[in-house]
Amino acid sequence: MTLHTKMQGLALALCVLVAPAFGQQAGTSALDSIGVVATGASLKQVSSQFTFTEGPTVDKKGTIYFTDQPNDKIWSYDTDGKLALYMDKTGRSNGLYIDKRGNLLACADQKSELWSISPDKKVTVLLANYEGRRFNGPNDLWQHPKGGIYFTDPFYARPYWEHKEQPMAKQSVYYLPEGKTEAVLVDDELQQPNGIVGSPDGKHLYVADIRANKTYKYDIAKDGSLTNRQLFVEQGSDGMTLDNKGNLYLTGRGVTVYSPAGKKMGNIPVPSRWVGNICFGGKDRKTLFITASESVYTLAMAVKGIE
Repeated sequence: MTLHTKMQGLALALCVLVAPAFGQQAGTSALDSIGVVATGASLKQVSSQFTFTEGPTVDKKGTIYFTDQPNDKIWSYDTDGKLALYMDKTGRSNGLYIDKRGNLLACADQKSELWSISPDKKVTVLLANYEGRRFNGPNDLWQHPKGGIYFTDPFYARPYWEHKEQPMAKQSVYYLPEGKTEAVLVDDELQQPNGIVGSPDGKHLYVADIRANKTYKYDIAKDGSLTNRQLFVEQGSDGMTLDNKGNLYLTGRGVTVYSPAGKKMGNIPVPSRWVGNICFGGKDRKTLFITASESVYTLAMAVKGIE
């Protein structure tokens, strides 16, 4: 997602998110008080060479993959701290997720598609439309333990698109059952769904409605449909993740952590204009990896990631 279009699209959310001002450095004592950060840990900038970073995900070894969406690239960050270009010409990939076979599932919004990228970088288009109509622009995704894929489809106009109007009537959440070639609409009552993540037991799904500045929690039915939508917190998010204690991490102005009950535990300030997404990585999954506009950061944690 290009920086200027992303920032325009998130202007409303920026006005209402409750967090420290941009540029504020994360103090060690403040981070300790959140309860999930490793004692004495501080935020570390890995690099600031990008345009707009997004979509981090982690493989079985702990290597993290993320996108520099405006530059159409996917990068990797391994457990030894080595940063490397993984793939060029990625279909303008945004959100990523590693499946059980080691393929990168990608929201490739150049043509508003859902991709699977094999370890040898062979691309398979999983989805190209819904009922014959182009998606708005798949943004973020999560794979259920049984293999189905949930993804958000907001509309952020891209300078590389010929069309300027929203292709779909609504901005919605979809589900692609494993082995199927047609998506299922699971929620079309959100203003602008963006970040998405599910619980490791496959029973619950969290979706952020960034325009409405809300994050919802759903029950996942056996057929993949979503039921019992409940407001989880009055805060939207660009990307999100969960730790092994069930705490939910929301992004935007820094990283805000909420308990399983929806209680705000604290905010991790990040000295970049916008935090797009996060994931846990490293050999022990105790490194929080933060994609923040032109930069990526790491933070040692006292908890583990579950993806």
